[in-house]
Amino acid sequence: MVSLDSITRNGRAIWLACDQGMEHGPSDFNQQNADPHYIYKLALEGDLDAVIFGRGISERYHGRYKDQIPLITKLNGHTRFNKPESWGKQNCSVEEALSYGASAVGYTIHMGASHEADQMAEFSGIVRDAHRAGIPAIAWVYPRGVQIHDEKTPELCAYAARIGLELGADAVKVYNPGDVGALRWVGSMAGECKVVISGGDHVTPEEYADQCRMIREADLMGVAVGRNVWQSETPMEVIRLIKEAIRV
Repeated sequence: MVSLDSITRNGRAIWLACDQGMEHGPSDFNQQNADPHYIYKLALEGDLDAVIFGRGISERYHGRYKDQIPLITKLNGHTRFNKPESWGKQNCSVEEALSYGASAVGYTIHMGASHEADQMAEFSGIVRDAHRAGIPAIAWVYPRGVQIHDEKTPELCAYAARIGLELGADAVKVYNPGDVGALRWVGSMAGECKVVISGGDHVTPEEYADQCRMIREADLMGVAVGRNVWQSETPMEVIRLIKEAIRV
């Protein structure tokens, strides 16, 4: 397996994600957090392990920060208008991501959507290219589609983690199934593929800190958090609580 050391710290990960602009649209943002420089500012002041952006922000912004924080470039995406059969084709190559200074690449697979086989094939090529370049390939695996009625059940979250393992991902990002026992089952299904948990909907800092403590108790690698930090009125306090939970 390719080393995750460039985007982790002592085997733990706190990544600040901001790929929601394409996937959710402007409703997630205000005048301040719409600015990628603000996201970088939070990540740097908070001493986080990596930022996550799509190709456009990676290309236009990361050059100013490449010596300060690692970048994970998302290689695909989609808009909010194609549910329940949502999927996103690759829009950036591993070679391009490397030219932007990326330390790792990510890709979303919608398990259960009608195009899941195409996405699995596309991600397999990304794994091959990333590993040839010596960088990690991270799978976002989210249940979607007409057969999916509750995308955050323990069974589906564990299934998503297993798909990451079997496709050769170095880490897999999945939804939070809600309790320590379910999180441990997710980790067991992922095997030697490391697990990060999606930040999810915006909740109070205390509620999110409780989620992070469960993630740590389940011995998972960490979190990829977005809205619970950059939508917060007190983002540095949220970051402090996350670090206290994940890095213990």
